[in-house]
Amino acid sequence: MSSTRVDGRTADQLRPISFEAGIAANATGSVLVSFGNTKVICGATLEARVPGWMRAQNVSGGWLTAEYSMLPYSTHERKSRDSSRGRVDGRTVEIQRLIGRAMRAVVDLSKLGQHTLWIDCDVLQADGGTRTASITGAYLAARLAVQKLIDSGKIKENPFKDSIAAISVGVVDGKALLDLPYTEDRDADVDANVVMTGSGQFVEIQSSGEESTFSPEQLAELLALSSKGLKEISFLQTAFLTKQLLGNALG
Repeated sequence: MSSTRVDGRTADQLRPISFEAGIAANATGSVLVSFGNTKVICGATLEARVPGWMRAQNVSGGWLTAEYSMLPYSTHERKSRDSSRGRVDGRTVEIQRLIGRAMRAVVDLSKLGQHTLWIDCDVLQADGGTRTASITGAYLAARLAVQKLIDSGKIKENPFKDSIAAISVGVVDGKALLDLPYTEDRDADVDANVVMTGSGQFVEIQSSGEESTFSPEQLAELLALSSKGLKEISFLQTAFLTKQLLGNALG
């Protein structure tokens, strides 16, 4: 594919992706994830209780839930905090529910015991794809947290059944593109967010035409493009975790 994008990437090329562990010292596990200029701090923290509805209904096992926020300085124009507005906006609720659903798809909650694993995703800098970066980093933060909990005896075994990651795709000027920054996302005729496990199973696909429609062939092209990108991200996640967990074991 020829290089036609403003940042010089080919249509099927990811932005530079990096992970930095231990960014939040008080979280059980934390990662700063960067997709190009989009940067998100993902933290995972264990709480020694489950939600009230689980206790009331005598539901066994644990729970996993997520919260998401964009810091005021994450965008070009200051974004007011939810606490200042007195309510959480609909977009925030949608994204944090997506993160929670995605993570629960690959976790055996019965192995958490009577605990809640909180996932907190805070956007430091937004340049498109904050929800997909959040899911990708949330898995890493949670996996690092789980290993600490196993090592300390708080849980007995790894509850993760698979890895998980997410990526954006879209149609801009008639061309299918992978991993859209803000300028492409803003101008996209069609955009989609795709969540997939490391074994290649789809968890969620969010796709819509922006004052436009799209064909079955275009949808198939977007899914193929996202699958390619997500396989590459899964490889990066595995390499990162191998380095971190091996380093901790040797240390």
